[in-house]
Amino acid sequence: MGGESFAFGALRILLLENNAERKQLVAEHPDAVEVTARLPLRANLTVLENIAIVPQFRRGESPEAAARYAWSLLERIGYTACAPLRDPDLSHEERFAAKVLRAAALRPPIILIDRPGRLLPDTYYPPFVEAMLAALKGEFGQCWVLDYVWNAPLYPHHRSGTSS
Repeated sequence: MGGESFAFGALRILLLENNAERKQLVAEHPDAVEVTARLPLRANLTVLENIAIVPQFRRGESPEAAARYAWSLLERIGYTACAPLRDPDLSHEERFAAKVLRAAALRPPIILIDRPGRLLPDTYYPPFVEAMLAALKGEFGQCWVLDYVWNAPLYPHHRSGTSS
């Protein structure tokens, strides 16, 4: 990998040189769950249902238990107001929150947030993403943010020339 990697709070930031490098990294981690613009929410479901469907069908939870779990995740990040909304009615931040919670509900070893600027075009996303994921501590193993090297100045803890 030609880019660099550093920690930003609870996140591991991977700054990549190009799209081929990004695709390779994703392919090398098939156990990771992606949060990406190319994986939409189910348009016929509310935010609550989009999240609850995961524990219901992946872990066999009852619809009621899955909905309670989904609601608890929404409460943890302060987004209960968007629970009854469907995808077309969501802001970028609400859509991102729903996608992150859907990924976290899988309890994956790694959540890969792919190019957050595509998901949050109107938001200064590094602190927004960090705060949301800090509130979800314990729901997943790690979170990696895949971004490009030219976005490095957006990350306050970035130090040019350092990698880990």
